[in-house]
Amino acid sequence: MKAKLIDGKTISAELRAQMKKEVAALAEDGITPGLAVVIVGDDPASKVYVRNKKKACEELGIYSEEYALPAETTQDELLALIRKLNTKPDIDGILVQLPLPKQLDEKAVIEAISPDKDVDAFSAANVGKIMIGDYKLLPCTPAGIMELIHASGVEVKGKECVVIGRSNIVGKPMAMLLLHEHGTVTICHSRTRDLSEVTRRADILIVAIGKAKFVTADMVKPGAVVIDVGMNRDENGKLCGDVDFDSVSEVAGAITPVPGGVGPMTITMLMKNTITAAGK
Repeated sequence: MKAKLIDGKTISAELRAQMKKEVAALAEDGITPGLAVVIVGDDPASKVYVRNKKKACEELGIYSEEYALPAETTQDELLALIRKLNTKPDIDGILVQLPLPKQLDEKAVIEAISPDKDVDAFSAANVGKIMIGDYKLLPCTPAGIMELIHASGVEVKGKECVVIGRSNIVGKPMAMLLLHEHGTVTICHSRTRDLSEVTRRADILIVAIGKAKFVTADMVKPGAVVIDVGMNRDENGKLCGDVDFDSVSEVAGAITPVPGGVGPMTITMLMKNTITAAGK
């Protein structure tokens, strides 16, 4: 039996419809959520993301500002802009599009953003809040994945959850969110021994490593929920994930497609964080 498809586009559209109502309710109190997006340089993928974020803001009634800075922008210039945005009353969320050009210190830039306006939830202060389970803002991709899991009708409590990938952006916060919902969590990475043995135990398997079609059917427990965070190109230049969709969908109980799975959720969660930040 083929796996049930977890449709990120549909789930994202439902969440956005709900958020539109929240923005309208805030407007009645004289509040318009505001997002500032900062992009440095001409990375084509980053430009697409920024355009999509702007479109999402327009759709939901969120005020947005875009700051497109030249690739040769200095650290001081970027930090000065962030300081200005930290104090700007009509801006509730600040997002600096990563990756940044080599001369800029990403860590220092992230830490310069006020934790209350850190809608990516990458700062040490917000990461710490996620660790202890007392958070308002969540990293967008892990938050979107939790929504996908909930929408597929799966309860995390008591389940074996395996996360492949230990990045600060996806892997680590993902593990924490699963833990907060009483999952039993294992994080795997490039040094994990007998990876297939670990992944075959997973009731919920989340893959975020950036290797095309890395997870194959023999690595998946029959009936498992498989969430594919990858965004790669296969040998024919076609968009694909970290999971070999065709073979794994024959084994899994539910699976996200690429594209159309995790991707649409990420920007939706950014909008949710901006609304949350405005409502504080």
